[in-house]
Amino acid sequence: MEIYLDLVVILNFLVDFLLLLGTNRLSGFPLSPKRCALAAAAGSVYSGICMLRGCSFLGNLLWRSVSLVGMCVLAFGWDRSAVKRGGVFVILSMALGGAAVSAGKGDFIALLLCAVGIWLLCRLAFGQKVGGQEYVPLTITYEANSVSLIGLRDSGNTLRDPMTGESVLLITGEAAQKLTGLTHAQLCSPLETLAQRPLPGLRLIPYCAIGTSGGLLLGMRFAEVKLGDRTQSAIVAFAPEGLGRGGFCQALIAAE
Repeated sequence: MEIYLDLVVILNFLVDFLLLLGTNRLSGFPLSPKRCALAAAAGSVYSGICMLRGCSFLGNLLWRSVSLVGMCVLAFGWDRSAVKRGGVFVILSMALGGAAVSAGKGDFIALLLCAVGIWLLCRLAFGQKVGGQEYVPLTITYEANSVSLIGLRDSGNTLRDPMTGESVLLITGEAAQKLTGLTHAQLCSPLETLAQRPLPGLRLIPYCAIGTSGGLLLGMRFAEVKLGDRTQSAIVAFAPEGLGRGGFCQALIAAE
């Protein structure tokens, strides 16, 4: 049987691209089609090179692993969430391979079991309904500083500005320090910091959390907050000790 190199490259690109998009969808992250296309292109070129004479050694486990890691970095970045999405991508790739083999043999029972297995693995990986979490890219700009974060839409985020009644975004103290120049000590002492007025527009945001008696957070309004594809003004509060969300997100956004 003749195998055409160009068809192999195109087929690998389409399959990898769809799998990467599906990975982001299952993980609740933005689809990021440009990054997924770049990663899929790299994977398809690798598959094509493996078919060239004298390059078959690139198809061994070591180089396949290197290719997989490279694709994940291109598609998902280099943070803790990338590990999670990389694992989902591997699961989907293996499931697709098994499904294709089963369909080729006409074994529809095995194909059905494969689909059920994917669902169970996703339930196990996410610990809740697949797709139940939605992550949104978030960029906040203040004067010459800008931070790009991953925000999680959270129905439990009920922070409100007491003066305007607006919902409040919550970001980590580390992001707040990069954005405003406030120190960790200042973020941990909101009343004392507000009295010193190190920045114009600082305000206090009251909060209440399970297992605590509540307290106050520093916050302020930012004119340039890009949430997904929309840029708006928003009030942002600073959590000095982090969000406790496993490092997958650096901001909490009120559910719409």
